[in-house]
Amino acid sequence: MTEGVLLAVFAGLMLGLYALPEKFTKGFKYENTWSLFFLLTMFVVPIIASIGLIDGFSEIFANMPMDIWIKMGLTSFLWGIGVMMWSKAINHIGLSLGFSIFIGTIILVGSLLPFIEDGLPPADVLTFIMVGILIVLLGVILNGRAGLLREKNEAEHQNGEVLSGKGSMTTGIMIAVVGGLLATGFSYANAVGRPYLHEASTAQGNADWITAVAVMFPIFISGGVVMTAYFLWQLNAKKAWGEFKTPAFGKNVLLILIMAVFHYAASALFAYAAFKLGASGNTVGYAIFNTASVATAIVSGIVTKEWISASPKARNMLYGGLGCMIVGIVVVAYANGLG
Repeated sequence: MTEGVLLAVFAGLMLGLYALPEKFTKGFKYENTWSLFFLLTMFVVPIIASIGLIDGFSEIFANMPMDIWIKMGLTSFLWGIGVMMWSKAINHIGLSLGFSIFIGTIILVGSLLPFIEDGLPPADVLTFIMVGILIVLLGVILNGRAGLLREKNEAEHQNGEVLSGKGSMTTGIMIAVVGGLLATGFSYANAVGRPYLHEASTAQGNADWITAVAVMFPIFISGGVVMTAYFLWQLNAKKAWGEFKTPAFGKNVLLILIMAVFHYAASALFAYAAFKLGASGNTVGYAIFNTASVATAIVSGIVTKEWISASPKARNMLYGGLGCMIVGIVVVAYANGLG
C-alpha cells in the first residue's frame, strides 16, 4: 500500500512539473508550443514506448475485446474534449478559478467513476475515502478563492482597478464543470482497460508495470485525436505556422519533448500506482495523483514568486488550501490501508 501511495504522489509531482520547460522556449507562440507538445505526448511517445516495451504488442491489442476498445476509445476521446474545454474556460474566468473548478470536478467525479467497474468498497473504507475527497475539495475551493484574490491584487497593483475583459463568469464556470466531467473519462478508461490488458500483458511474459504502458496506448491515441486537431486548427486560425521558423527551433523541440515524456510518464505511473494500491486503487490513486499535481503546481508557483504581488489574505488562503489537500491525501491513503 505504501508503495502505491508513493508512486501516485510521485506521478502527481511529475504532472505538476511537466510544463516547467515551456517557460524556457523562445520564439514560439502558445499554439506552436502546445500543438507540438500534444503531437509528441499523445502519439509519438506512446507509440514508441508501447512498441518498444510491450512484448506481444500486436497480439495483445488485436485480441482486445471490441467492447473494451469502444469504452476506452470513447471515454478517452471525451477526456480530450474536456481538456480543450478547460482551456476555453480560462478565457472566461481566468486560470486560478478555471483550474480549481476543473480539477475539483475531476477529483470528485473521476475518483468515484471507477466504482462502476470495480464495485463499492466496504462501508468504513468508502466513508474515509469520501471524507478525504471532500477535504481535498475544500482545499481546491480555497486555492481557487486565493487565485481570484491574487488576480485582483495584481490588477489593482498594475492599473489601480480590476481589469475587465474576461467572458461571462457563468459561461466559464459551466464550461469548466462540463470539461471536468468529460475529462474524468481518463479515469474510467483506465478502470475498464486494465483488467484485460494486465492479464494479456503478463501472459506474454511482461512485467506488471508494463500493464501501465499498455493501458496508456489506447487512452492517449484516442484522446490525442481531438487535442491535436484542436491545436492544428488554432495554428491556422492564428496564422502561427511561420513561428516554427526560429533559430531556437531545435532547443524548443528538445524542451517540448521533455515535457511530453514527463506528461506521458506521469500518467503511466499513475496507472501502475492504481494497480499497486489494490481493490480501491483506481479511486484512491486518482485522488492522490491529481491532488499531488495541484499541490506541486502551487508550490512551484510560490517558489517562482508568482504570488509575490498577492495580499497576505490571498497567501494565507493558499496555504490553508494546500494544507487541506495534504490532509485529504493522508485520509484517502488511510482509507486504502483499511481496505
